[in-house]
Amino acid sequence: MLDNLSLRLRVFLFFALIGIGGVVLFALALYFGFEAAQQGELVSAFLQAGIIAGFGLMGMVMGIWLLFDENVAKPIERVAARMRAGAHAGVNHHMDMEAAKYLGDLGPAAEAVTRQLIEASMNTAGAIATKTQKLELEKERLTKLLTEIPLAMILVNSNHQIVLYDGQAASVLAQIQTPRLNADIFDYFERKAVEAAWETLMQTGEEVTFRALGSAKRQNFEIRMKPLDSGTGYMLIIESSEVVLAPDASRPLIYDFGLLEQNDGTSVDDLKLSELTYCVFDTETTGLLPHKDEMVQIGAVRVVRNSIVVGEEMSSLVNPQVPIPSVATNVHGITDAMVAGAPSIEDATRNFHDFARSSVLVAHNAPFDMAFMHRYGKRVNLDWPHPVLDTVLASAVVFGASEDHTVDALCSRLGVEIPPALRHTALGDARATAEVLCRLIPMLEARGIETFGDLLTHTRKHGRILKDLN
Repeated sequence: MLDNLSLRLRVFLFFALIGIGGVVLFALALYFGFEAAQQGELVSAFLQAGIIAGFGLMGMVMGIWLLFDENVAKPIERVAARMRAGAHAGVNHHMDMEAAKYLGDLGPAAEAVTRQLIEASMNTAGAIATKTQKLELEKERLTKLLTEIPLAMILVNSNHQIVLYDGQAASVLAQIQTPRLNADIFDYFERKAVEAAWETLMQTGEEVTFRALGSAKRQNFEIRMKPLDSGTGYMLIIESSEVVLAPDASRPLIYDFGLLEQNDGTSVDDLKLSELTYCVFDTETTGLLPHKDEMVQIGAVRVVRNSIVVGEEMSSLVNPQVPIPSVATNVHGITDAMVAGAPSIEDATRNFHDFARSSVLVAHNAPFDMAFMHRYGKRVNLDWPHPVLDTVLASAVVFGASEDHTVDALCSRLGVEIPPALRHTALGDARATAEVLCRLIPMLEARGIETFGDLLTHTRKHGRILKDLN
């Protein structure tokens, strides 16, 4: 019967309980005060009545607040979060009616609205997908055509950041370090040579041919630089003789033309969350104590403008130079034999530092993973000035501090699936965290938390959960 009460009646009953409880408390206080007064202890009678009434009222109010918080406030937050997940992150999950059972018709109404919105969105997406299928086929043909041309092509904006690279260019870049969309071209080629060619190009408007060392100064490339329209950037073309590509290697075309219009010099705090470049990473370790345990695996993926970039990932076992405890192996499955020939901690740290350059670092429970990075960074003289985003704190902003913020809980809530074989692997957990991030960002922006600075302001309110690292 109680489950069928309307929300208005439930709210009325809360206040009625306060009123009735207050009357009962004051009656009890007056009774005990009167009993004390009968014995001639007038001052004691007043104090006794006041203490009973005051503390009794406080206890009753706290009890009713707890009931209201558990049965009304928290369920309303869950309903709101569920609606935002459906509206802004496309999460196709049913409302938890058990959690909303004391909200009257609000739960079913929210479920109906969300379901209709999701169905309408799916119908619209289906119609768009049908209409754009031809464009996708043309894109595939273009990709195949470009990768058959014996040239490596890299598109760079006027801020010298990579906007596009084809499969052959990826092979060239990989000779230096992992290809990264939106990375500085100077991370790959000698700055002096590229800037000199760019200056000549700006003066003449004509194609420039030049030679440039790789940033590690181990390779030497002959490069042609061609201008793009309206001074938005340039194209680098590297002859096929410079390309080392396996015949059966995948040759994707990676691009984001929105990067052509990206402004330079804007503070990270002032950039929209959906415009930032993120490096989402995870580590597997020998234990849970960053000051003495060691890393045995690291995995990372890159997210550019709220999209996971295909192929831009790193995954490496790491030799900790200490035995891996069996209790740790039971969690991540990594044994001493598996890491015997793996890169050292120092090499893995350097490789990850290069991979994460010029990005916002993202981790789930970032203080744990960053403690290892800072400790190892000191060994190899590397700093970590990167801004840091913790998905635990971002989740607390979206769903409330009282919710469960584990990786598994977030994935379940946001419709992210982790294949069992990838759970508790560094790359698998990094991918899952990246997908969670891509769903959280539109939900944050819909709440008016649009920039990284806005998010920091809100996450610092949840410092009792985790320390903010910025």
